[in-house]
Amino acid sequence: MNAVYNRLLSNGGSGSTSPSPPASPMRSPRLRHGRPPKGGRFAQQQPWGQMRALPQRIAWALLSLLLRRQAIFLFAPLIYISGMLLYMGTVSLDVVPRIIMRPPPGSVYRSPHLYQRLRHEMDSDNSSDHSLAAIWRHPLKGGEWRPCINRSSNGLGYSNGYIYVEANGGLNQQRISICNAVAVAGYLNATLVIPNFHFHSVWKDPSKFRDIYDEEHFVSTLKSDVRVVAKVPDFIMERFGHNMSNVPNFKIKAWSPIHLYRDVVLPKLMEEKLIRISPFANRLSEDAPGDVQRLRCLANYEALRFSNPISSMAESLVARMRRHSLNDNGRYIAVHLRFEEDMVAFSCCVFDGGEKEKKDMDAARERGWRGKFTKRGRVIRPGAIRMNGKCPLTPLEVGLMLRGMGFNNNTSIYLASGKIYEAERTMAPLLEMFPLLQTKEMLASAEELAPFKNYSSRMAAIDYTVCLQSEVFVTTQGGNFPHFLIGHRRYLNGGHSKTIKPDKRKLALLFDNQNIGWRSLRRHLVNMRGHSDAKGIEIKRPSDSIYTYPCPDCMCRLSKSETSKVWSAQRTTPEGNPRSA
Repeated sequence: MNAVYNRLLSNGGSGSTSPSPPASPMRSPRLRHGRPPKGGRFAQQQPWGQMRALPQRIAWALLSLLLRRQAIFLFAPLIYISGMLLYMGTVSLDVVPRIIMRPPPGSVYRSPHLYQRLRHEMDSDNSSDHSLAAIWRHPLKGGEWRPCINRSSNGLGYSNGYIYVEANGGLNQQRISICNAVAVAGYLNATLVIPNFHFHSVWKDPSKFRDIYDEEHFVSTLKSDVRVVAKVPDFIMERFGHNMSNVPNFKIKAWSPIHLYRDVVLPKLMEEKLIRISPFANRLSEDAPGDVQRLRCLANYEALRFSNPISSMAESLVARMRRHSLNDNGRYIAVHLRFEEDMVAFSCCVFDGGEKEKKDMDAARERGWRGKFTKRGRVIRPGAIRMNGKCPLTPLEVGLMLRGMGFNNNTSIYLASGKIYEAERTMAPLLEMFPLLQTKEMLASAEELAPFKNYSSRMAAIDYTVCLQSEVFVTTQGGNFPHFLIGHRRYLNGGHSKTIKPDKRKLALLFDNQNIGWRSLRRHLVNMRGHSDAKGIEIKRPSDSIYTYPCPDCMCRLSKSETSKVWSAQRTTPEGNPRSA
């Protein structure tokens, strides 16, 4: 300190005005600020090396060397690994946190656990609506539309020839083929031969047109617009050796425009007088001229009526359902449940059947779609399928959804379905939630159903009629069956269809959430029900199907005076039921 004090006095304290010489520059740019040079004036005042222990001096020297040489970046990984090894050696493995692998969302079928957790609160919930009529307290204005399919009055000209089609698929896919065939035959001024039903390896139903539909009614309804015959005349078949396989067959692309039939099919028809189109489902575009749409409407909503045996059986089941629903003034819900083995297999979803379910589904996929699901490179992610809303709703999930939407356990339900997969196990929760549930097998005796038992299309036709006359229709998986029903119910109910079409993506999220409470779940599901009701009245867009959206191609909007009369009649008379198909 004395040396410093003396230096200050000699430079500035003596009053001398001579400037001090500049400090000597550093010898090397590597020297860092704060470290005194060797042999400098601070060497004696800061004996730092003597004040530290030997290990500290070594560590300091090593760090200084690394910093000087900028080698820290090379040795940093080695230092990190060494430190981790030292740390792991001093800490017990018992306190190291475990990494828990959670399954991807949707890959585990969690609905049974959710049901068990919420069941008591659900059963004790007194806020549920207590009558089916109260579910739609404020419906949108139905009754503003009426059927208005005009019949032709111009008569039929000379026929250009005969059109023979093969309708493929199930009941309602065949229905599409029939209606499209009527539209094409009328447009080409041709004679339509009663469509032949192709035998399908999945449905395995050998039924003919007259077994399912009233053939006489079909022909008589269309007589002013399209000629329909039961078979091709013999003098025409002679040209082809009485063998239909010799008749020229047109391979029409799906959703072809109507002008293709005029430009390509009509010249051949006029030349050969008989053509065959096979297969024919979905071979006509949804967007077509008004006269083509009118023929589709006429065929679907007026000409196609189920045969007397099917209609009689279905009407008996409707009457029995209304007797079972006296607490709701004869009203009941119809649910279309697609949980048959083939649907579960095709979806590739995983439920809670364990190893047995896996073996059953693998065998079903191989039977129905040989090799389709085992192609090299095909990756199946059941969790992603479920979260995308593609898994069929199980009976348990249907029950949870309906109870959450406000339907209590006194609600009568008609279940339209094929053979439910593992029915004894999977149906138990739904029957617990809705003990008044009925199926056609529960409503009718085995003897009554015997004529229809081994014919899937006839059984589906019975379900179709009972669903058509329900107060509310619930669809769970999509497909032609619900699409036709939604449109038919709109046609019969002034343009409005009381239909529940759930958002299955949202349902997957709700049912996968194991922390959700009953009130929160119910709030979401009531909102979903309200959204379905808002969709009850929808107008067809160009690319939509008239089989689902009959307005405005098949229906006309009522005038204000007509609408007032309809609403006054609804206020003064009990609510009726739609007429049968």
